[in-house]
Amino acid sequence: MSVIDKLLETAYHDTQLLISNDQKGDQFSIPRDVDFVFYASEQGKAETVASFVQDNRYGSTLITPTEEGRVRLVVTVNMPTTQSVLCSVSGLMACLSALFGLDYDGWGCVLQTAPLGTR
Repeated sequence: MSVIDKLLETAYHDTQLLISNDQKGDQFSIPRDVDFVFYASEQGKAETVASFVQDNRYGSTLITPTEEGRVRLVVTVNMPTTQSVLCSVSGLMACLSALFGLDYDGWGCVLQTAPLGTR
């Protein structure tokens, strides 16, 4: 898959998740930790990407082995999840996966909803 195709696919899936989160009452402008998840076939690749992310201060990283023998890299960024911000950061993560040969598995976060009675 080309990088352009990966960016288009990522933007589509990101937007679908944001629509779902909106229906659940997420307040996108409230910053929160967003986890971007990658899988690597080898520890060295995950460590290279983690170092790149940390050196450029894009976020914090955590590397863990999986039961399937792969390596999971989580990049955590504290940010709002407005569509323009989220899709830009997720697009960067998709590019990193293509450049370094990792599988990008998308993102997740805890929804930030307004207290009942204030919606």
